[in-house]
Amino acid sequence: MSTTSRTRLRKTRLILFLLLPATMLVHAPTFAEYGDVVINNFSDGAGIRPVVFPHWFHRIRFRCKVCHSDLGFKFQAGGNQINMLKIIDGEYCGGCHNGEVAWSVENCQLCHSGATGTRTQVHHNTLSKLDPASAAKAATTAAPPEAPANQPPAANQGRP
Repeated sequence: MSTTSRTRLRKTRLILFLLLPATMLVHAPTFAEYGDVVINNFSDGAGIRPVVFPHWFHRIRFRCKVCHSDLGFKFQAGGNQINMLKIIDGEYCGGCHNGEVAWSVENCQLCHSGATGTRTQVHHNTLSKLDPASAAKAATTAAPPEAPANQPPAANQGRP
């Protein structure tokens, strides 16, 4: 290899080395990987990307009971009516994502990183591969709307 070729190669490597961190600053949608839970109950309607919850990342650090018992998450994708007010109040994700245990909610793109329009689902779960129609139906019927906090449940309204 000639001296000019080596110099050119070094310059190219230096430029690539310097540009690599800059490409990481540009935020593109993160596509869910196997087993991630995509949460899009309210995101599309609010004009933001859906949440991609890395289930196995959390699962290798915590036992199931931490989230599904202590924090109240149901065992069904979309089964909770999670919104930012509840998270800021310390419910659901906010039990840990409070700035002390884990990062807080100021960096929206850390969680809201899914591709717009992705439905609520466990990404690439077995049910969606075996019976896509049932999986889609389960995702749309997963979470009935909650009754407002200041009203009793509909079954008890106006009855003794």
